[in-house]
Amino acid sequence: QVQLEESGGGLVQPGGSLRLSCVASGRIFNPNTMGWYRQAPEKERELVATVNSFGWTNYADSVKGRFTIFRDNQKNTVYLQMNSLKAEDTAIYYCYFGTRAISWGQGTQVTVSS
Repeated sequence: QVQLEESGGGLVQPGGSLRLSCVASGRIFNPNTMGWYRQAPEKERELVATVNSFGWTNYADSVKGRFTIFRDNQKNTVYLQMNSLKAEDTAIYYCYFGTRAISWGQGTQVTVSS
């Protein structure tokens, strides 16, 4: 079982930036994939970005060029740097950990509003 602790959500104005962090603990197997999904009100959960143990990344088209995902393998931590935020980025962001099984964080709210 892997536990995920997220931090860094909040309220930001359009055009602003936020950084999300997620620390994994417990039975961590390598290689693995960590990342972020998000769910807006009345919408399905969708991929934002993922990064695997080798540093290979995958982004949703809607965030390419604005968001950057990176990880610190020594700290079992994944980060999501979000720049040029838009109102449509408003959602609950969930940390994802995938290896032999999938684990999800509790979610952190990101609200982009003036």
